[in-house]
Amino acid sequence: MKPPDLRLDTYDRKSFDRGRPRWIEALWLVVECLLVSSPLPGAAHRRWLLRLFGARIGKGVDIKPRVRIKFPWKLTVGDDSWIGESVWIDNLADVKIGSHCCISQAAYLCTGSHDWSKPGFDLITAPIDIEDGSWICARSIVGPGVATGEGSVLALGSVATRDLTPWSVYSGVPAVRIKTRSTLATATDHA
Repeated sequence: MKPPDLRLDTYDRKSFDRGRPRWIEALWLVVECLLVSSPLPGAAHRRWLLRLFGARIGKGVDIKPRVRIKFPWKLTVGDDSWIGESVWIDNLADVKIGSHCCISQAAYLCTGSHDWSKPGFDLITAPIDIEDGSWICARSIVGPGVATGEGSVLALGSVATRDLTPWSVYSGVPAVRIKTRSTLATATDHA
């Protein structure tokens, strides 16, 4: 029997830049567990704690209970955006969420993967950019390196592995463009 090509004993953890010392990361894990991802209602304490740990959070941002954020210092959220219950922002690389965005319940934003072609299963990271007015629907997944164009929608349970064009609706696994997103402005322009 051929031995596996994958050699996890050769995985190199030292090359990844966590962005802060380990003690700050450990402190964040405690704070996140007790106060951010807790079922406690309210968003003010979540915004304050995320800012305290280096996140750039705009005004009017609503952050629901049970949200998980790997590294707050690698997170930017614009004004008046919503982050729904049980959203997981697994941000090994920067995640930018624009203004007036909705990240719905249990959505997963994943900035990391592994190079399965390398014996050491090398870590690969790439940022995510959710542009203004985008909606990432419940239980959807946005993969590493994906940018959602302004006003785009990723439908319920869909998986974005490539960029989404502006003002378009995407659905499926992997997500494909299914239609143009109409806005209230375009609807009233034709009335």
